[in-house]
Amino acid sequence: MDFNVKRLAADAGTLFSRAVQFTEEKFGQAEKTELDAHLENLLTRAECTKHWTEKILKQTEVLLQPNPNVRIEEFFYEKLDKKAPTRMNNHELLGQSMIDSGTEFGPGTAYGNALIKCGETEKQIGGAEREFIQSSAINFLTPFRNFLEGDFKTILKERKLLQTKRLDLDAAKTKLKKAKMADARALAEQDLKMTQSEFDRQAEITRLLLEGISSTHAHHLRCLNDFVEAQMTYYAQCYQYMVDLQKQLGNFPSAFSSNNNQSTASGGASVSVPILPLSAPLASTTGNASSGFTELQNFSGSRKARVLYDYDAAGSNELSLLADEVIMVSSVPGMDSDWLMGERGNQKGKVPITYLELLN
Repeated sequence: MDFNVKRLAADAGTLFSRAVQFTEEKFGQAEKTELDAHLENLLTRAECTKHWTEKILKQTEVLLQPNPNVRIEEFFYEKLDKKAPTRMNNHELLGQSMIDSGTEFGPGTAYGNALIKCGETEKQIGGAEREFIQSSAINFLTPFRNFLEGDFKTILKERKLLQTKRLDLDAAKTKLKKAKMADARALAEQDLKMTQSEFDRQAEITRLLLEGISSTHAHHLRCLNDFVEAQMTYYAQCYQYMVDLQKQLGNFPSAFSSNNNQSTASGGASVSVPILPLSAPLASTTGNASSGFTELQNFSGSRKARVLYDYDAAGSNELSLLADEVIMVSSVPGMDSDWLMGERGNQKGKVPITYLELLN
């Protein structure tokens, strides 16, 4: 019992000495042992690493999940060690809406077919995005979090302990200066020697931990390379998906794009949108088809034409079409340049040229 009381009294005395030393240093009434320049530089670099690691981690999380509410929800699930519910991302939601609407309009119609193809591509992009996020979380975000929650917390703990040992050392120096009696000086010198040894030992431990920041930088560099590679793969997949989609839509009626261009022009200054180049044979075929229609409209006569897409007649003067059937088409004086007169047996009516391919 007496031992515990004495120990509590000693601990209280030590805490009091540290508090006095700290207060006198703040008021400039006591000397302070400065850390060596190398150790100070290591401490500064560690703080800098911690600051920018936190900033990069936060901004990467925002990039991967822009919705703050979802980020908070995922954070709580992570802390509870539970799996967050699987939800469709924005690309997948858009893709599903396009597929559903295309199915409703009819896969056999040009618009419905185009919507379904676009929807499937959006869902592919959504899947690629999901893979990118998962890869980045494992190979980039997790190592950064581990540093902040593991290695750097250890550094902070040892740094705080070093500060405590430094206060004990300076308190011992002050005690020695104030000692007058020989016995008191001998005791103070012994105390100073012990505190100096503990301070030097703690400074060495802290230095070794801080020098490990170089290894942390090397590890984070590898993580950064993994992140860039994952991002490159994601964007390359998205690019290829859109190239494939554009090729699929390349033969769809050009009336849609021409209408869009007219709307843009009427709304104000047009915006130039880059279009990925299609294959040379497709461009050549399109050019030949256009010249064939122009020749047919300028001269009398009729030609065979293959129907590219289903078309539902909008009136009694038009002819409904079925994809892949062959009909006869001819030009009628005064008719709009986007239309021809189509014949199927005894049936006759206007047909849009964008739904046709002239046959030789």
